Amino acid sequence: VQLQASGGGLVQAGGSLSLSCSASGSIFRANNMGWYRQVRGKEREWVAFVSSGGTAMYRGSVKGRFTISRDNGKNTVYLQMNSLKPEDTAVYYCNRYPYEAGYWGQGTLVTVSS
Repeated sequence: VQLQASGGGLVQAGGSLSLSCSASGSIFRANNMGWYRQVRGKEREWVAFVSSGGTAMYRGSVKGRFTISRDNGKNTVYLQMNSLKPEDTAVYYCNRYPYEAGYWGQGTLVTVSS
């Protein structure tokens, strides 16, 4: 089972992108869902997660700029990214939080130019 993220692209610094990720109901149901990102050569890092009830948490570097949300009826989790910075450039993935190793998909590339 994999989760497929989409919505990445190339954007200038200060711009916005909206990511989405859909999966089967068995993955979403009653589980925290998270967004992660990975820069080539570095470890994957957690970006944000949202509980089944909608409570969200963010890593410090994105707090106030990114918003995670979920639509349980559509089994979809979203990441709205505003005020993007070059250091946000990475491949973004979604997964449960904490993640399940078998659920990693290909991710979606976000490139922020300066």
